[in-house]
Amino acid sequence: MLKNTAASSCILITLASTQFLTDSRTTDPGRHAEASAVEFLKREVPAWSRNNRCFSCHNNGDAARALYAAHRKGYRIPANVLAETTAWLAQPHRWDENKGDPRFSDKRLANIQFAAALQAALEAGHLTDTRPLQAAARKVANDQSSDGAWPVDTGATLGSPATYGTTLATTLASRVLKAATAPETVDALQRAERWLRQAPANSVSAAAVLLLASAGDSGQAVRIRQEEYLKTILRAQTRDGGWGPYADSPPEPFDTAMVLLALAETRSQGGVSNRIRRGRNFLAAQQDSDGGWPATTRPAGGDSYAQRLSTTGWVTLALLATRE
Repeated sequence: MLKNTAASSCILITLASTQFLTDSRTTDPGRHAEASAVEFLKREVPAWSRNNRCFSCHNNGDAARALYAAHRKGYRIPANVLAETTAWLAQPHRWDENKGDPRFSDKRLANIQFAAALQAALEAGHLTDTRPLQAAARKVANDQSSDGAWPVDTGATLGSPATYGTTLATTLASRVLKAATAPETVDALQRAERWLRQAPANSVSAAAVLLLASAGDSGQAVRIRQEEYLKTILRAQTRDGGWGPYADSPPEPFDTAMVLLALAETRSQGGVSNRIRRGRNFLAAQQDSDGGWPATTRPAGGDSYAQRLSTTGWVTLALLATRE
């Protein structure tokens, strides 16, 4: 009798949990989109290395980072999904051996993407030894230019999901250096932070990245910059809730994701939560039936598997970060 009662209780709890999830996804399309995206990434992230015998910045970097974040948020990610990626990330000394088409490979960018994913793996508990992150930080620091930035995709006016651009690359590189706390990279971190304080917010995307980069900083000068970044962002939201790279551009999933990641740090300010909700609804409406998102390409309308995987990774990170 006791066993039957316990079993009945478990069934009731399961049904209640299912009903709660159903209700929350009905009222928040972003939660349903988030769950579908995680399932999509669970299929795609491990497929690249198994099918191509190498590791990619888009699958095993950007997209894997989203799965590590999903695990931290309570999603069950089977061990085999991220096992090969985690093992690869934990060996920064091997990253230069990675096979790839040299016409489309930027070692400086790859080091940042893999290092950021390694940081996410540690934060999610998939790794506990911090020495690989310190090695990765040294690798990233060696790629820094004399002005304190990481010049990536310098021929493009705007960064993209898979190619970043200098502002986003420098932001992620500085986060890796800060997390690694390696004594020999302190100077590189300070130079990166100085560069970010002076970087121009010459697009909506740049304003979002710089707002994100300044999260946690203090001081009157910081607050003034943050207010300007926020004004630029809020003025540029389109009627359907998304953001494009510029105020007069059509909205794109990647640019919307970057703005939402930045707004997640300022959601306590009046009206920001409503802007976030509208942005989440826009992203949910743009999702493809397989759980991914159309690639944000520069110029728009291109077809790229790498950009699609990275776009989906960034959007998933934004949805996870802006949950109610």
